[in-house]
Amino acid sequence: MKLIAAALAALVLVAVVRPATAFVVEVTTSIAVSDADDQAILKSALQTAVDGVLKDAIAFRPTLVVLTRALVMGDRLYIRLLVADQEGEQTVKDLAEPDDDSGPSATPRTGI
Repeated sequence: MKLIAAALAALVLVAVVRPATAFVVEVTTSIAVSDADDQAILKSALQTAVDGVLKDAIAFRPTLVVLTRALVMGDRLYIRLLVADQEGEQTVKDLAEPDDDSGPSATPRTGI
């Protein structure tokens, strides 16, 4: 009887409690640039690419947009963006700031 009651309580808890949702995505895109040496053209191309990602590729309202990589190869600008909503932004911050009380969660391999 205790087992059935515990199982029923666990089932009710699982059914009632909803997990928090956080959106964190990394998007890679590229656009053509006519003159990679002209900073104004690069800045305009970068802004156009970011606006396009936020308009066409993301289905949530971002509160964090971070350019994680930009690379010009030939006549193309390749960029990588980290985009998150409010809950995802908090997750990113929590991951970036390790607890002072805890040690490292993994030991780096040496001798590779």
